[in-house]
Amino acid sequence: MARLSREFYNQDTLEAARQLLGKVLVRRLNGQFLAGRIVETEAYIGRCDKACHAYNYRKTARTATLFFPPGYAYIYLIYGMYNCLNFVTEPEGEPAAVLIRGLSPLVGEGTMKRLRYGDKPLTPYRKKNFLNGPGKVCRALSLTKAENGLDLTADVLFVCDCLEDIGMTTPPVPEEQVKTGPRIGVDYAEEAKDFPWRFWLEEED
Repeated sequence: MARLSREFYNQDTLEAARQLLGKVLVRRLNGQFLAGRIVETEAYIGRCDKACHAYNYRKTARTATLFFPPGYAYIYLIYGMYNCLNFVTEPEGEPAAVLIRGLSPLVGEGTMKRLRYGDKPLTPYRKKNFLNGPGKVCRALSLTKAENGLDLTADVLFVCDCLEDIGMTTPPVPEEQVKTGPRIGVDYAEEAKDFPWRFWLEEED
């Protein structure tokens, strides 16, 4: 499967967050492919964003991955419970990334359901809330801090425009379907809490 090159991630983070909508996130797990269409993202830019872990170029053991070259996975744990998947963007040394907030399942849905819910029945509530949050995405794809630093141009975790092997393509995202607004859960970030750096696809009727 063709995948996004490192050059894609080496661009303005806001542009990357917008352009990732509609693309396909693929995870290879135990020889199986799991895949979902990206439907919600958020941008974080360390040089000016108080919501970013590396605001003002703060480099720690936790944030070191944000300073990697573009095209690596930054995965961290919040509240001691939820892992969050981010894609490092912009040139090496510029701490910036796109958080993957939501997916729509495409391939391996049964496995993702088991990873999310175990043997519990798929009620309407669970179906509605299957992949609509960063922690849910990571659980469904079996992504933890152990996968922090994965190369997004390699074979374990990557993004592509289509799933060539099964003849599945994703159409371009119409501009009118893209919505923007403030990010979620960053009320502590002073003026940055109001930055309209969340992007999502409005569901079609």
